[in-house]
Amino acid sequence: MATFGTLSDRLTETLRNLRTKGKLTAADVDGTVREIRRALLDADVALPVVKEFTARVRERALGDEVNRALNPAQQVVQIVNDELVGILGGEQRRLQMAKTAPTVIMLAGLQGSGKTTFAGKLAKMLEKEGHTPLLVACDLQRPNAVNQLQVVAERAGAAVYAPEPGNGVGDPVRVARDGVEVARRQQHDVVIIDTAGRLGVDADLMKQASDIRRATDPDEVLFVIDAMIGQDAVNTAKAFQEGVDFTGVVLSKLDGDARGGAALSVASVTGRPIIFASTGEGLEDVEAFHPDRMASRILDLGDILTLIEQAQQAFDEAEAMKVAEKLATEQFTLEDFLEQMQQLKKMGSMKKMLGMLPGMGSMKQQLDDFDEREIDRTEAIIRSMTPGERRNPKVLNGSRRLRIARGSGMTVTDVNQLVQRFDQAAKMMKTVARGGVPSIPGMGPVPGSGRPGASSKRGKQPKAKGSRSGNPAKRAAENAGIAATAAPTGSGFGLGASAQPSAEDLAELQRMLGKG
Repeated sequence: MATFGTLSDRLTETLRNLRTKGKLTAADVDGTVREIRRALLDADVALPVVKEFTARVRERALGDEVNRALNPAQQVVQIVNDELVGILGGEQRRLQMAKTAPTVIMLAGLQGSGKTTFAGKLAKMLEKEGHTPLLVACDLQRPNAVNQLQVVAERAGAAVYAPEPGNGVGDPVRVARDGVEVARRQQHDVVIIDTAGRLGVDADLMKQASDIRRATDPDEVLFVIDAMIGQDAVNTAKAFQEGVDFTGVVLSKLDGDARGGAALSVASVTGRPIIFASTGEGLEDVEAFHPDRMASRILDLGDILTLIEQAQQAFDEAEAMKVAEKLATEQFTLEDFLEQMQQLKKMGSMKKMLGMLPGMGSMKQQLDDFDEREIDRTEAIIRSMTPGERRNPKVLNGSRRLRIARGSGMTVTDVNQLVQRFDQAAKMMKTVARGGVPSIPGMGPVPGSGRPGASSKRGKQPKAKGSRSGNPAKRAAENAGIAATAAPTGSGFGLGASAQPSAEDLAELQRMLGKG
């Protein structure tokens, strides 16, 4: 989500400064609201939206809900989050499907906004949900637009209706009307109409889009807007709403490095919900837009729900159970590790997934430096091994490692590091599978690991400590002091001194790993 990166940094830093204050004064609130206003304006958020947003934040921050809060700073963060959700549309809005097929979806927007690419993304998404979409090529103005849609449809595995060659030839209104009829005859339950755009808003563009809408009576008209075009996004959205009207918004190019705040203004200015967000060039790089989750990302609070949904789509539950069983029975091999990496790659960019974790905004440099090709290098090393070597890495002597390094284009050091990391991970997995607490490499053994009540040496009880003073009164006082020091005083987190897992906890962990 590079588009909102600068805005996220500014808001996070502003709200972080509140955490050092036990009680907020009117001056503190005014200073915070002033910084929020500057951050939003610098991000190209529309001025009317900024005024309304900051006014509501200030009113609520000075109200009783903050004065009565145990932690006023956290309460202000919650207020800012709530108001961000509001300007982003409030609640998620799904596509409205027609009661009688086919559902007609018309795409509108300026040239270069990403309509054709999004048509393919939407078709692939709908196919995964069990629909049979038909793409209709009505952009007969832009050079090679029809060919582009055909290529995108082929990559998405969707059918396409393109009777005209385009490049200025053909009647887009007739193509749109005939496309809906073809879909009805061929039993496609969704029609996606890709319309023409212009470099700017003009009368010809609006007339053609209006004619297509009247001819097809679409169930949804999605306005595709480039999140990188700045303040002109609001003016363009208003023009399309007045000339054609639309039912929902699609934000494209959210992976760009522009300020992009104007895109945040579209839902508030037009009153139309944002339904989809496009986050990359791949056909899988599109997601349903959740205002609450986007607000959490902007405030660096993470987006765990989206991360979980992506994991559920990428990972096979039956395969995961097999892996859990292998972990429990100590049969996890490099072949299994390779399969897990391949499933991880299905989830998409590792940088995007890590960026969904809370607090990752403060680790932006580490994320930028993260090399996603490291997974490909690891995969190349494992694939250069024989099946026997993958199942039993202990047979890897010097000559075998040299052969693997040459076969994968890596060095012997890279091969050694992979085997070493796998051995460490396998040991940790075995310890957890047995109900123990693992030691983390580089950090030493975890305090409290091992069996509850067990000493460091088997069968040997710790020696009793006490005072050896010859004075009975002094000896009694010193012994009492030792007992008080050894008594549980609670952990640093106020959760009690005992760090040992209960028998029920260990049984539950073993059951989850497939051993119980």
